[in-house]
Amino acid sequence: MKKLLAALAVMLPFLGSQAIAAGDDVMTVETGNVYEDVVAALENAIINRGYLIDHHGHVGEMLQRTATDVGATKELYSNAEFFAFCSAVLSRKVMEAEIGDIAYCPYVVFVYEPAATPGTVTVGFRKLPEGGPRDDVNDLLTGIVKEAAEGF
Repeated sequence: MKKLLAALAVMLPFLGSQAIAAGDDVMTVETGNVYEDVVAALENAIINRGYLIDHHGHVGEMLQRTATDVGATKELYSNAEFFAFCSAVLSRKVMEAEIGDIAYCPYVVFVYEPAATPGTVTVGFRKLPEGGPRDDVNDLLTGIVKEAAEGF
């Protein structure tokens, strides 16, 4: 039960923010690379920078599994996942500058392939507000997302 609650806590910002997803606070990159390759590249981009992935969520599977329970008829994703991780160094800098920025920890990067457009994979993250050490986090996440989309 604890794992389920933890997973939901990480996923809720993404599940309830479809209107925000098109906003300026989300950075995305689209690619024509194979979904599984992008997922592997995303995971490697995080791990190769020395970060530990705290949670790997399978949003697409959860939505498919629960569709009949909630009366859903529209298929949203062929695939959709997210990875949550943190940087002790960057997080400390961000929170020392503004203690309330605990709200941005852990960092979450996502990848999905819409059911409506198979073969188009989107990878991205929700940006922290600009300024100070937050910019370092945005730079880190931008680098990870671009690396994943490029496939190396």
